[in-house]
Amino acid sequence: MITNYANTGIYKEIQQHLEFGGMTRFLHWVRGFMIIFLIASGFYIAYPFLQPEVTGEPTVFLQAYSRAFHCVAGFILVYASIFRIYLFFFAESSIPERVSVKQLLNPMVWFGVIGAYLFVSKHPHIKGAYNPLQFTTYFVLALMTLIMTLTGVALYANVYHNGLGWVLGACFKWVEVVCGGLANVRAIHHIVTWVFIIFIPVHVYLVIWNSVRYPNGGADAMVSGFRYSEEQRV
Repeated sequence: MITNYANTGIYKEIQQHLEFGGMTRFLHWVRGFMIIFLIASGFYIAYPFLQPEVTGEPTVFLQAYSRAFHCVAGFILVYASIFRIYLFFFAESSIPERVSVKQLLNPMVWFGVIGAYLFVSKHPHIKGAYNPLQFTTYFVLALMTLIMTLTGVALYANVYHNGLGWVLGACFKWVEVVCGGLANVRAIHHIVTWVFIIFIPVHVYLVIWNSVRYPNGGADAMVSGFRYSEEQRV
């Protein structure tokens, strides 16, 4: 799309760029919903405040169902995260994300981005999908997901001793040893949960903030996949 500003002879052409591929966007929302469900179900498992009506029949398994659905959601998150990492390194649609790595060692871009968030400077021109602060945050979040996965698998294997639980227990028993016992595994699993609880509202706020201050795609990019830029022509 080309726009002539006030008949000055200066034209600005709006360029459309694919920033996130379809599968990347799909996995983003899958992981987002799974994290929210895991937080809610995890707190219920830790503090089961719902009490079903007690009967003489052995059919009241609310806590067991809650744990089962929590485990299913956890495995979905694990598989989605593994596939997401694969897309980051190998998918052609993830090239803008990989390009973002080059700016991590550029202090001027760091200062510019932080200054923009503090309203003291303009946002610098960045290459790729993320600025350095975003990329670092998502990388740390990936590490937190890894810790949640390892501790979650250790807790799962301690309850389910056959089939997949036996295999995971044999492969990840070292997690319990490194953490100094199953109680510590659970404590770490719970503490890291708060990292996600803090991250979610901050992430939503900054996405909306960027969308309002820099209306070139913003939050829409994780729905449509596209971001827009202006190129001036005479």
